[in-house]
This record gives sequence, C-alpha cells and structure tokens, in this order.
Amino acid sequence: MFNNDLLKNKRILITGGGTGLGKGMAQRFLELGAVVHICGRREDVLKKTAGELSSVGSIRAIACDVRVVEAVEGMIDSIWKDGPLDILVNNAAGNFIARSEELSVSAWNSVIGIVLMGTLNCTMACGRRWLQSSRPGTVLSISATYAPVGSAYVVPSAVSKAGVEALTRSLAVEWGNRGIRMNAIAPGPIPTQGAFSRLLPRADLEALALNRNPLHRFGTLEEVANLAAFLVSDGSGYINGEVIRMDGGEFLQGAGEFSNLGRALTEEDWQAMKPKKPGSSAKS
Repeated sequence: MFNNDLLKNKRILITGGGTGLGKGMAQRFLELGAVVHICGRREDVLKKTAGELSSVGSIRAIACDVRVVEAVEGMIDSIWKDGPLDILVNNAAGNFIARSEELSVSAWNSVIGIVLMGTLNCTMACGRRWLQSSRPGTVLSISATYAPVGSAYVVPSAVSKAGVEALTRSLAVEWGNRGIRMNAIAPGPIPTQGAFSRLLPRADLEALALNRNPLHRFGTLEEVANLAAFLVSDGSGYINGEVIRMDGGEFLQGAGEFSNLGRALTEEDWQAMKPKKPGSSAKS
C-alpha cells in the first residue's frame, strides 16, 4: 500500500514513543524512510525500544516529561541542533478506570498534565519554531472515540482528549495558511502491552468490548500505524483539522437505540417481528 520512501528523510518526534501505539508508529515510520525521535519519562524503556528498532532505521531516544515546559523546550532545542523537525506526533497519554469521586487532585493533574498540557507544550514548542522560520509542519495527535461525548469512569482522560481535539481544530484554522497541518486519530480498543490489564482487568470485560463492536474484533497496532503514516505524509496534504475515528464502527453501534439487537435476538425473534403482509390482520 505504501512506497518504502513515503516518509524519506522526514524528521519525526513521537511522544510516548517507547511503548504501545508510539512504538508501533515509530517502527512503521522507520520502515518508510523517516528519521525518528522518541521521548518519554522512562529512559530505560526508551533505550530498549531504540535498540530494538535501530536495525530498521535512524532512531534517537530522549528522556523528557512532556508536562514540564522547560523539559520540552530543552528537548526540542537539542533536536533542532541536528535539523528542524517536520512532524510531531502527540501520543503520550495516561489513563485509568476509576470512580470520579474517588480521584485525588494529583490523579486529575497527572492525566490532564500528560494528555492535554503535554500535547499543548509540544505543539507550541514545534509550532513557534516552524512559524518563526516560515517552515511547514505537520502535527498528528492521538485522541479517543469518547472525546466528543465524554465517558464515565475515565473522566480526566475524556476532559483532556476533548481539549486535544479542540486544539487540533482551532490551530488547523489559525496556522493552516502558514503551512502547518493539524489532524488527529481517535482509535477504538487496540490491545497494547499493559493497557488492557489496566483498563480491562478481566476476560469477561474484553468479551463485552468485543460484543460492542460490529467487526467483533479489536484493532491492531499496524492498522493505526498505517493510518498515522498516511496522515503525516505529503499524500494527505489537503486533510487539515480532522479527527479520524478508527474503531470498527463501535462508536456508531453505541449511538443507535436498537443497534445492539443484532446479537441479542434469536432467529425466532426476527421471524416473529416480521412486518405483516398487506391485508393480513395483526393481532393486538
């Protein structure tokens, strides 16, 4: 589907690039010719990932807490010394299932700090440099399918992801005429190391999630990475300010009042509910 040089010589920073979606995107971008920088708070994890992917292409790991403006500015300065970035992927995230009334202020600040403020810090750091030097740039952020409507039990994440989408759409308009594109991906459930054990700790909860999806499967890292590669490539140059939902139709399944009947009704139920032929009498 993709030419091997689709992202040739593109310089890309992926936040939260040491694990999960970030690692998957890093590998795909390298395969397509990009020069990749990954950042995160755990230096040991970053170095391990960089070592694993070094045979694929040019990758550099930088320890950075995206919640701290000074740390972000220092990281971006160090990257820019070797050449400006072309693409920023805001992937760093934090989330957990909890009853909102039991969350401490620190818990709220942790998620909002990483997801919303981290995205803002990195976007502003790159955006200002691109604007000052009249360079084009591309920003891709990772949102969530519940960002537009909210979700119980992950409220700090829902609040933060909604902010990320608002930032994406707002700056797409404000910066678009100066060559900076802003887009986002809202993935449905994607099994990644550690994620399901935290958010879906029991097997029956995974089964419930599968039953809510019209395709009756979870998405894959490869599918997200391929979509991300397209959205940051020059081939999508006219896509700006969009949030692409990638969830197998799960969001739409939940939106319909009767969408869940497909798995709830038996064949006998369907036969009994068939419309009566014209002229036949309907029993009350």
